[in-house]
Amino acid sequence: MRSLLFVPADSQKKLDKGLGSGADALIVDLEDSIVPDRKAAARGAAAEFVKAAVARAQRPRILVRINGLTTGLADADLDAVIPAQPDAIMLPKAEGGPSIIHLDAKLAVREALSGLPDGHVKIVALATETAQSLFVAGTYRGSSNRLTGLTWGAEDLSADLGAEANRGADGRFLEPYRFARIICLTAASAAGVQAIDTLSVDFRNEAALRGECEEARRDGFTGKLAIHPAQVPIINEVLTPTAEAVAHAQAVVAAFDAAPGAGTVQINGVMFDIPHLTRAKNLLARARTLAG
Repeated sequence: MRSLLFVPADSQKKLDKGLGSGADALIVDLEDSIVPDRKAAARGAAAEFVKAAVARAQRPRILVRINGLTTGLADADLDAVIPAQPDAIMLPKAEGGPSIIHLDAKLAVREALSGLPDGHVKIVALATETAQSLFVAGTYRGSSNRLTGLTWGAEDLSADLGAEANRGADGRFLEPYRFARIICLTAASAAGVQAIDTLSVDFRNEAALRGECEEARRDGFTGKLAIHPAQVPIINEVLTPTAEAVAHAQAVVAAFDAAPGAGTVQINGVMFDIPHLTRAKNLLARARTLAG
């Protein structure tokens, strides 16, 4: 999933527009974009949309962001949407492996009641939205086979920290949030799941978005959150391996194939070793997945 587009569950117009946005995944939101007195109605709307969307022959992946486990709202959210068979649940304000184990148990019960195979519904976790979450990010590994991705957020974290801002005058994240970004990236790698970069709130600033996507790709993120359909094409473009990158990776793999047992090879006077080979294979695998 390169692009994951948030869409409020109580806006049919935005949900329909999301389906045509080209996003790899839609995140039907029951949390921050839904005011308290709209939660119940939003659950019903989410369930109807998810049921119809997953039945389409050509569709993005469908996730639902529920309310956090400590809000008292998560169970009602899950009761409403799991029978509709979403591909995954996004867990906000996750705090390490224990929160994933907790959600896994809730999903297993509801899958059984809905006649779904165990493990059908996956989990993507928002891993940096509280101060406590940063101290337990290393515990996601092995917590659940459902866990497929970790992403991070700066808005809730800045509120939890009591900060005045999370970005500087230049639009770049300040140090506490860059630290959270690194924590998410390393936690995802340790857990063997996808690392998904956070959203860019200035959705009309295409240059800033492109720069963030290029930084994300450089550092190891393979997906990025979006809050507006206009962001999707740029995210998809930048996070798709280029023809040049694929050709380079193929050359590295070919050079090692031509030298069985070698720990290093050279291409045009440049030395490559095993980490370069691993990186090349990962990029080619990703390109094949995106191609079909």
